Amino acid sequence: MVKDEKFNFERDERVLCYHGPFIYEAKILKREKREDNEQEEYFVHYKGWKQTWDEWVSEDRVLKYTDDNLQKQRQLKEMNSKRKPSRASSTVANAALIHDTESRSRKRHRDSSIDKARLEEETKKPEFKLIIPDTLKGLLVDDWENVTKNRQLLNLPREVTVDHILDSFKDQYHSKDEMLDEFIQGIQLYFNKLLSTSLLYRMERKQYDEVCVDKEPSSTYGIEHLLRLFVEIPILVSQTNIDADTSTELKEKFEDLLRFIQDHEKEYFTNDYQISA
Repeated sequence: MVKDEKFNFERDERVLCYHGPFIYEAKILKREKREDNEQEEYFVHYKGWKQTWDEWVSEDRVLKYTDDNLQKQRQLKEMNSKRKPSRASSTVANAALIHDTESRSRKRHRDSSIDKARLEEETKKPEFKLIIPDTLKGLLVDDWENVTKNRQLLNLPREVTVDHILDSFKDQYHSKDEMLDEFIQGIQLYFNKLLSTSLLYRMERKQYDEVCVDKEPSSTYGIEHLLRLFVEIPILVSQTNIDADTSTELKEKFEDLLRFIQDHEKEYFTNDYQISA
């Protein structure tokens, strides 16, 4: 190894890194200079990915974690989401990605079969499907008709709030479960952030402005609006970089919660609507 220790990126530095056509957040674990051409290389771990995806990359694939580069990351994601390449062009792109990965990595880390498996896992990421029980779907439809057709609003705050439902769901587990805690906190966060922008019907917005001045929505709204969030969950999860194992565990938690809600349907759904003024 060359003794020159001047690197543009530090160990443990938070960075952005090209992987295929996208840019992902990563962390630098190691760094070296190649003896043959003194090229800087970095061993990176992609945030939210398994360690099997850790790899050596050349410096031209690494970017500083700045607002400008984050904007570039978003632009690439938008560009690729709008593209609809043909099967032939996708095959060419995939082949180019494998070649690029092999040519940029150190020889001892090259393994075309691993690269191919990684590529297939990335490009064929399983769709996150959340099956809502038919009885709950029916209640979603009833809620939609009450608000949009009958011009009725739920009385707020609800007697059984989103926070209460999630706490009750958590209490049925007697052992400490760190992932369950994160799951509950994640739902509360999504609900509180998305309610005003994605989960309200137009005629509900005025009521929201009146009741959520200094309160979190999860302490005011109930099961009706929580179910609306579940409809959005597959889209939200598909936009993350979680691995397949985490996705499976997450899906199981959502299905457990939906079964729990179904078991307490009569307690949580009270049909407590009023005519909108």
